[in-house]
Amino acid sequence: MSALFEPRTLRSLTVPNRVWMAPMCQYSAEAFGPNAGVAHDWHFAHYAARAAGGTGLILQEATAVSPEGRISPYDLGIWNDTQVEALRRITGFLKSQGTVPGIQIGHAGRKASTDQPWKGGAPVGADAHGWQPVAPSPVPFDDGHPVPDELTRDQIGVITGQFAAAARRALDAGYRVVEIHGAHGYLIGEFLSPHSNHRTDEYGGSFENRTRFALEVVDAVREVWPEELPLFFRISATDWLEEAGWTADDTVRFAALLKGHGVDLLDVSTGGNAPRVRIPVGPGYQVPFAARVKQETGLPVAAVGLITEAGQAEKIVANGEADAVLLGRELLRNPSWARHAARELGGDVHVPDQYHRSV
Repeated sequence: MSALFEPRTLRSLTVPNRVWMAPMCQYSAEAFGPNAGVAHDWHFAHYAARAAGGTGLILQEATAVSPEGRISPYDLGIWNDTQVEALRRITGFLKSQGTVPGIQIGHAGRKASTDQPWKGGAPVGADAHGWQPVAPSPVPFDDGHPVPDELTRDQIGVITGQFAAAARRALDAGYRVVEIHGAHGYLIGEFLSPHSNHRTDEYGGSFENRTRFALEVVDAVREVWPEELPLFFRISATDWLEEAGWTADDTVRFAALLKGHGVDLLDVSTGGNAPRVRIPVGPGYQVPFAARVKQETGLPVAAVGLITEAGQAEKIVANGEADAVLLGRELLRNPSWARHAARELGGDVHVPDQYHRSV
């Protein structure tokens, strides 16, 4: 059998194959009012198509733990029960197709309150439903971005509680995997990196202090998330900075800590915490970071980043570089990528009865 189409069990949950969908924001929810952050027909159709295409696990786009935690006013949220009810429609359909529904929960930190990318993605103010961002330190992400408010210790504790509350709601909504977003320069990643974290209290300075908030969030989520279900963590393995940034060595060291705190898989990406950095983008360019974590810590990993071909994905899993591949833009282009890859590699994948003529 193709390694890409072998099941993978984490705790008591079995995912039918290793073709997984990476979380990709759609920036398509309502921005304000009683339906702010609520999933609607676009989100249902988007995720349902990839489930019908044979994807083994779908990680829903970064879903904010609070209104202020959204990347844009148009992001999905999971801070109230109205949002939960709408999400049940999505998780129910995914399960009906044999796909495991997962959700990424996050807080955007200093990169919050921006416009939709196709409108330029610039920071927006109150006149466009925006708000004042917060961060570990009053350091703006880039020129033209507002100086964020520095979080107090009490505010840090509140946000930790918001992550736990989001995980409880995720379970109620029907998700079977929760992923904590610690990558791409959003709040947790901002705490991790000395590039963005200039604090002098117990949440800044040393590696132990900079990782404190992330581990507190993990512990809070793990406490409310069922023991039999897996917890993922997404990380940027490097800031791609020559100095004063988060590094691959830091990632390996941190991964060992995450494993000890009950994280079951590390979703390994890179970058996002500093603008205009040089990133050597190419096919599978982030896979070596995932492979190193897996080799040196034994923590299961998923690889992401310009994985586009069936043979390429098969090799990554078969060689033990990663336990699964997370596809992003390729699944936007081809919702049935998993089914096509199974045909090419001789694997077995779920096909809806209505689509059997396409096999």
